[in-house]
Amino acid sequence: MPYVNIKVTREGGPDGTGPSAEQKAQLIRGVTDLLQKVLGKSPATTFVVINEIPLEDWGIGGLPVQEYRRQAR
Repeated sequence: MPYVNIKVTREGGPDGTGPSAEQKAQLIRGVTDLLQKVLGKSPATTFVVINEIPLEDWGIGGLPVQEYRRQAR
């Protein structure tokens, strides 16, 4: 019974708030298909959860994303 948790920031979506419902559906289908193909897992028992994280709650290399990006430029 696979459980996959996908975490994404709320930026970059069509309305600037994160992935669209269609994009989320594609992720769910794609991950489910991959687990079936590679590991033989049943889609009926595969769980995929998508969490949207506010950008200010995401960090890279010990820094908030916004600061990390400023330094990377």
